[in-house]
Amino acid sequence: MNVSDLREILQYVPRFREKIFVVAVDGEIAASSNFANILLDLAVLRSLSIRVVLVHGASHQVQEAARRTGVKASNTDGTGITDAATLELSIDAAMRLTHEILEGLASVDLRAAYANAVIAHPAGILGGVDQGHTGRIERIDAKCLHMLLHEGIIPVVAPLGFDGEGHTYRVNSDHAAAELAEALQAAKVIYLSADTKLPGGAALPRQLGITEAEELCKKRKNGEAPNLYSKVDYGAKACRQGVPRVHILDGKVNEALLDEVFSNEGIGTMIYSNEYQQIRKIFKKDVRAIMSLIRQSMDSEELVRRTRAEILDQMQDYWVLEIDGKLVGCVALHAFPEEKCGELACLYVHKDHENEGHGRKLMAFTETLAREKGLKQIVALSTQAYKYLQIKGGFRESAPDILPPERRKKYDNGGRQSKVLVKDLA
Repeated sequence: MNVSDLREILQYVPRFREKIFVVAVDGEIAASSNFANILLDLAVLRSLSIRVVLVHGASHQVQEAARRTGVKASNTDGTGITDAATLELSIDAAMRLTHEILEGLASVDLRAAYANAVIAHPAGILGGVDQGHTGRIERIDAKCLHMLLHEGIIPVVAPLGFDGEGHTYRVNSDHAAAELAEALQAAKVIYLSADTKLPGGAALPRQLGITEAEELCKKRKNGEAPNLYSKVDYGAKACRQGVPRVHILDGKVNEALLDEVFSNEGIGTMIYSNEYQQIRKIFKKDVRAIMSLIRQSMDSEELVRRTRAEILDQMQDYWVLEIDGKLVGCVALHAFPEEKCGELACLYVHKDHENEGHGRKLMAFTETLAREKGLKQIVALSTQAYKYLQIKGGFRESAPDILPPERRKKYDNGGRQSKVLVKDLA
């Protein structure tokens, strides 16, 4: 770990202190060799005063129990019909796994307790079919969970619900995690999944807004990747209900949880409910960050050298791209109103966010801004990125004569011999 990594981690610590994370673990992941590492990751979160609620699935364990006993399970993940025999398998498998998780948490010096905090009633008759012992989550006993969290205890929630008459129902753990997060006003839901690939083997997008996640689920064909789509679906619903962030991670990858939570780019998929990315005008406090961002490109002569004073003098021309509060890109539009021309300048995206479309987004934003100012043309000067501007931005090479007189004078005196590119605005 280098100093910059540590600084990036430390910026998140105050933000997450005393916040609640709902961590949902598939039964298959709980049975994997990586689960011991996940327990250590939870210990790290607790050491940073992050409050954790652990929800686990049991589909894998129910399937194993069915094979072992010869009982044919009517459903294993709590989304279909649960007959009496399957309910018994589910209770045995879930409670055995809960006990194993409690043992594992104790082994990393974490206090934990089983919490029957999911209040459920029968799902009833759906499509003319009685769902048997499958439950519909009615509410979450948030008071019980807050009492445990206040005492530094991790509540462990099994995929089972209970009614006021002592009946038990099988519920889906993905659904339970979303409901728990809403009831507890959690900062995050983190799904540690056994399945992170879309049909055909494609990866989920790195970031999904609520609408994008919902549209992805609508395009799903019947029977496709039910485990993964369940998390996308309930993740979007959790965000609709006020949870700021939902993360879907490969639970088989060591340190995936910490890499996702404590890095700006993360390694999994994030569904977000509020503005995750924004392009905004700069403030005085941003100038130092911009100088740090573009310093290497200025040193390599990719960007023209600028001073802090020059940026301050033209602050109204500069815009930055923020991702989750971190400045990762910048661009400037210098307008020449008399010539109805603008210059796209200082276009830069941090190397950790290259190849994610942010450069094109900044160019498109600049074009829109230029049109709003009544400009008919944009020019750009480049010594090294001209191919990118041509291919991705639609610019064409031109002669220096096309530059506004004020800009031409600066070009002639600069000695950089930059290629001159131009784009007409419709």
